[in-house]
Amino acid sequence: MISQEMKNFAIVILILSFSASAARAQGEGGRFIVVSYNVENLFDTADAKLFDDDAFTPNGAMEWTHDRYEKKLTDLVRVILSIPEKELPAIIGLTEVENKQVLEDMIQSRGLRRADYRIVHEEGDDPRGIECALLYRPDLFRYISHEIIPIQDPVEPDYRYRGILHIHGNAPDGSSLHLFINHWKSRSEGVGETERKRMFSAITLRRSLDMLLSRESGYKVIIMGDFNDEPTNRSIASGIAASNKRRNIYLGDHYNLFYDLHNIQGKGSYNYRGDWNMLDQIIVSYNLLEQDHGLSTGYESGKILNEAWMMTTDEKNGISLPAATYRGKKYMGGPSDHLPLYVVFTW
Repeated sequence: MISQEMKNFAIVILILSFSASAARAQGEGGRFIVVSYNVENLFDTADAKLFDDDAFTPNGAMEWTHDRYEKKLTDLVRVILSIPEKELPAIIGLTEVENKQVLEDMIQSRGLRRADYRIVHEEGDDPRGIECALLYRPDLFRYISHEIIPIQDPVEPDYRYRGILHIHGNAPDGSSLHLFINHWKSRSEGVGETERKRMFSAITLRRSLDMLLSRESGYKVIIMGDFNDEPTNRSIASGIAASNKRRNIYLGDHYNLFYDLHNIQGKGSYNYRGDWNMLDQIIVSYNLLEQDHGLSTGYESGKILNEAWMMTTDEKNGISLPAATYRGKKYMGGPSDHLPLYVVFTW
């Protein structure tokens, strides 16, 4: 005859087994994958009257046809599916996205539909209409609110910056998680000539981070995007106080998960004239690093995805480059001239 103590023990074991199974079912054992990707001019084929996107229409300079658009969407989805993890990302931060419709087309693809992605996107002030956006899985991230943070430039107050997309929500461990998706001024007019504009973006972001620090405790931060600056440039290292220091020296500092990958290992997300640049980065608050409970990742968890099919060979010097959609005005047919970054968090 089974004693009452044995019955109680069996019940406890069943409860624990059920809880463990439920935890594994939600997010593959507590994995939370974050991706940052510059998708290189993800335009639809329609002419947007309020923005200068004429080049990306069927009769425009780029001869941007429906077939080319569909191929790009297929390639971008394949990139996301190529991330060597068992599950789809919880968070995908995107830059160079024209509108919500291209995101709808993307998430309705066969490969991504099962994740039931939700979209965060707002039309901004970029003259060409390309902005930042977020795709998130509602089973792993509980959306609360979002805003576009305008860049404040007292020198050129009328300059039309791409704003910073700030999303607030709850991580799967219940903690307050703030995401900042950035696309700062490019270097096309010269690194020195455009540095001031990137510094103003950094200062604006830092002001928003300081405001968080003053009104909320225990929050976590993930900063991502295309900064058009390297990890050691002033805008990153000083402007938003992000480095590769393995411990938090000052409250409000941040850790750059892609600092060592570039400065020590020589890797990058974008290749300019044969040199690898780490213009894309993912930066985190120190309370997301090496934690024994809650959402956490390691100091060396930053990864760059560069599958062979995403690359092409530069005919001039024989090096391997990201396969761009366009090189100048010449159609190349690749997914993007940037490589995606990703980080795996556990909880």
